[in-house]
Amino acid sequence: MPRINNGKYPPGPLGLPFIGVLLRVWRDPLHFFVDVYRKYGELIHFKIGPQHIYFINHPDSIKHVLQDNHSNYRRRTSDRKFESILGPILGQGLLVSEGELWRRQRRLIQPAFHPQRIASLSSKITTPTIAMLESWRAIAGRGEQIDIAEEMMHLSLRIVGQTLFNVDISDDKEAINRAMGIGLEIFNRHVQRMGIRLPLRFPSSEKRRYQQVHQTLDKAVYRIIAEHRRHGPTNDLLSSLMQARDKETGEGIGERQLRDEVMNLMIAGYETIGPTLAWIWYLLASHPDVERRLHAELASVLGGRVPTFDDLPNLPYTRMVIEETLRLYSPGWFIFRTVVRDDEIGGYTIPAKSIVLISPYVLGRQNVYWENPERFNPERFSPSQTAERPRFAYIPFGIGPRACVGASFALMELQLILAQVGQAFRPKLVAGHPIEIQTLFTLRPRHGILVTLHERHRKAA
Repeated sequence: MPRINNGKYPPGPLGLPFIGVLLRVWRDPLHFFVDVYRKYGELIHFKIGPQHIYFINHPDSIKHVLQDNHSNYRRRTSDRKFESILGPILGQGLLVSEGELWRRQRRLIQPAFHPQRIASLSSKITTPTIAMLESWRAIAGRGEQIDIAEEMMHLSLRIVGQTLFNVDISDDKEAINRAMGIGLEIFNRHVQRMGIRLPLRFPSSEKRRYQQVHQTLDKAVYRIIAEHRRHGPTNDLLSSLMQARDKETGEGIGERQLRDEVMNLMIAGYETIGPTLAWIWYLLASHPDVERRLHAELASVLGGRVPTFDDLPNLPYTRMVIEETLRLYSPGWFIFRTVVRDDEIGGYTIPAKSIVLISPYVLGRQNVYWENPERFNPERFSPSQTAERPRFAYIPFGIGPRACVGASFALMELQLILAQVGQAFRPKLVAGHPIEIQTLFTLRPRHGILVTLHERHRKAA
């Protein structure tokens, strides 16, 4: 593969005239990014259309972009076509806002994820899980197959509703899951095009589908807000947002901004937890030795009872299984930033308006930090091995000021669900069912994960 290395740019694939490496990214983005890392190293340059992309893979460079000089790297782009895809759904919520608006939102939302408050939410995680396990017992008794990926998406959505908004959104789970899948496919196509995105012309099937996604998600969010208001304020994040007042003006959050925050938090919580749980069950079913050790820890510590927040420090291997799954299937497989002012990384000038790309998926497959990186081995996250690795070689929830505000909550939720379900059932993969990664905003299993359920201990629920 030819290189660009004329002193101005770091090495990287040359690509084709006008479109650059677009076709390779479209065909298989995960393979492309792993391949170019292995061929060109820690700082790589390529183009998608006219857009210059700098792909960075060294922990020090990642620290520079996401932490030390983070104010020079914006989440949003100057591409109006791209923003026309992102804007209608995410609006000006925490995931995409910038500057003072983002800082104000972060201050409002951060207290909802204080460790003491997180601990108080554990029963709102375990109770919906109990209900799911009860429904599974009838399925297991009949020997039926289920798509455990879909089950985990539904469970995570219900938990988001209960823990963040104190609202039951079970009735909307099918519509939201379907809309999110379609919306993420459209969004991902436009991300991959970068500088040569095409507008959503009218009339077009893609635009109509996107409008339907927007309407479905809006309907769900406004129903959450309305139902919450009917119940009155409680000790939850949505109540905090509704009651918040600007220190200078005394004004509360507007209806549109409230909608944006609920939408962002719902999507972030749902899309982080559901796919990660799906991959956990796939990996455990594929590695019986790891599964046996997990079951031994759960039996020793919990003895079949429902886990609580206080149990989590006594379940280190359970946590290690989660961390190893996040290494292989990071919730967000790519992070991109737009350069505000010219910067320097690795001896090269990184011009303003170019895109810096970081991939937690690729970081998790670097031989220099992970021996035999494709192997599922939770022992990598033992205290001794963790201490030997650079901090920025593992960033499943991002890092720096814009790291995921709910990372600790997500890890607690994953650990509680894994402990609870792991005691009750052993999901076994259905032979012959294809397992393929779908590269959306997160990494979903494209065809789901079909399993049969085998009950372990009745007492677990």
